[in-house]
Amino acid sequence: MSSVHVIVVEKRSDFRWPDPARRVMTAEEFVSERGEGASRQRKVINLCRSYDYLSMGYYCSLLAEARGERVTPSVETIMDLQQKSSELEPRLAQLGRLIGELPEVPRSVDSLSFHAFFGHIEDPQLAELARRAFELFRCPLLEIRVERLEGATGWRVSHLVPLEPRDVDPSRDAVFLEALDQFTRRAWRPHVVESVPRMDLAILHDPREPLPPSNAAALQNFVRVARSMDVDAELIEKKDFSRLTQFDALLVRETTAVDHHTFRFAKRAATEGMPVIDDPQSILRCTNKAFLAELLQGHGIATPRTRLVSRRSAGKLEHVLSYPVVLKVPDGSFSRSVKKAGSWREFQEIAQAMFKDSGIILVQDFMYTDFDWRVGILAGEPLFVARYFMSRDHWQILRHREDGRHEEGRVEAVSVEDAPRAVIEAAVRSAALVGDGLYGVDLKETPSGVYVIEVNDNPNIDAAMEDAILGDELYARVIGELLRRYESPHERAGAAPAGLRIEPLIGAHVGPHVGPERAQPRAVLR
Repeated sequence: MSSVHVIVVEKRSDFRWPDPARRVMTAEEFVSERGEGASRQRKVINLCRSYDYLSMGYYCSLLAEARGERVTPSVETIMDLQQKSSELEPRLAQLGRLIGELPEVPRSVDSLSFHAFFGHIEDPQLAELARRAFELFRCPLLEIRVERLEGATGWRVSHLVPLEPRDVDPSRDAVFLEALDQFTRRAWRPHVVESVPRMDLAILHDPREPLPPSNAAALQNFVRVARSMDVDAELIEKKDFSRLTQFDALLVRETTAVDHHTFRFAKRAATEGMPVIDDPQSILRCTNKAFLAELLQGHGIATPRTRLVSRRSAGKLEHVLSYPVVLKVPDGSFSRSVKKAGSWREFQEIAQAMFKDSGIILVQDFMYTDFDWRVGILAGEPLFVARYFMSRDHWQILRHREDGRHEEGRVEAVSVEDAPRAVIEAAVRSAALVGDGLYGVDLKETPSGVYVIEVNDNPNIDAAMEDAILGDELYARVIGELLRRYESPHERAGAAPAGLRIEPLIGAHVGPHVGPERAQPRAVLR
C-alpha cells in the first residue's frame, strides 16, 4: 500500500483540526515506538513546538530518519535554520530577489513578517517567495521576516523562524488545511472516507513543452491505467518540487537534461529512496553522447565510426574525413545540436560554432536509411518497437525550420516478435550497459549489419504511436515496474554498471570503420 502520513505534535491539543484517520500522534508516542510503528513506510510531518538541538522536536526528526522514514523537516533543515542569518545569506538573498516593491506598505514601515504553511500564502505577491522558501528550507510552518532596504524601494529577507501549530491564527485555519491537503495529497476533513491506494505516483511533465516525450493523450493514459491498478497518479510540474517527497514514486515525462529541473527531480527522488524513471544515473549517461560512444565501443557494440575531437585536433582532419559526416555536441539536446557537413569548409563552420558550447564534439560517419529502428527497453526487457521514418526530403527524423516550425517523420509500430532478432538483441545488450530503467535504443539496419546509434533515457511514448501494438498494456508495464520496485524496496536502486571511466580520446576513433549516422531528434527519440 502507499505510504501513510503521520503528524507529530508535542501535545494532542496542539493540533486543533480534524483528524479523521487518527494520523496525529504525540512526540512521546512517536519516540517510544522504537522502530515498531507502521508496517509500511511513513511520511512524517514534525510539528513539534521546538526544533532546538536535542529537543523533542529534534529527536523526532532524527529518529524518523534512522527508521528510514521521510520526515519534514529533516535534521539537515533543522540545523540550517539554527544557523546565524549571516551564514544563510546566499539563500536569503535568493529569496529576497523574489519580493516585489510591496507599494501598499507605508514608507514608515521598515519590517514585516509573513506566515507560510507548506510553502503557501494567500497573497499572490508573496506566493513565489513562500514556495521558494519551502523548497530551500523544508520547514512546514515558517515565519518569513523581511526588512526594507536602506535608500531603496526593495526588501530583503532577514530571518526565517520555524512556527508551531499554535502559531496558526484561527482566521487562517482554511489556508492551513488547504496547504496540508495539497502537501499530503490527503484530505484532513471529518466527513471524508478515504481508501488508500497501493502507491502514489508523480508524473513530471511540462504542458508547455513543444516536443514532449509523451503527448497529452498518452499522459492521460498513464493516469487512467494507473488508477485501474489502484495507483493514484498525478501530473505534476516544475513548481511542485516541494511536494515531490509526498509521493511514493516518480515517472519523468518531460525532456531531461543534466543542468535542468528534471535532473533535480530525479536526483531528489533517488535520494529519498523513491523508485524513479528516469533515474539520475541514466540521465547523466544517456544525455552525453561522448560517454555513450565510449561505453558502447568499450563493450564491443557495433556503432558508426566516431571521433572525439577538440578545437586543436579538428584542424588535423582535413584529409582524413570522408564526407558527408555528422557533427554533434555531446551534451546537446534535440537535433539542433546535430549537423551534417558535406565538405571540409562546412565542417569547419559547424565545428567552430559547436566549440563555443563544448570543448569536445563528436564526428561520426554518415549513413542514410529510410528509417531507424527504435526499441523501447524496460528493466532489461523489450517493451515496444517502432520504425521512425525520416522527415520528408530530409536526412533526420525531426526537421527544424528556420521559422521555428518542425516536421516529423512517420512512426510505425511493430510487434517485438516481428522485429529483426539482431535489432532486439543489440538494443537489449546496449541498454543493459546503461542501467535497468526505461530506454529508447536507436539502431540502423544495413547490409553490413546492425549498428547502435544511441541509447536514450526518457524515450517517446505517444498515444497512437509507440503504444499502437500493446495499447494500455504498455502503460501498465511501466507503472507496474515502478510498483514492483516500490513494493520491493531492496530493488529500487538502478543496476547500471559502475566503474566505467572515460579517458580523453581527442582525435581518436571510437567504433568500427563502417558506418553511418542520423541525428537524434531528442523530442521524438529521447
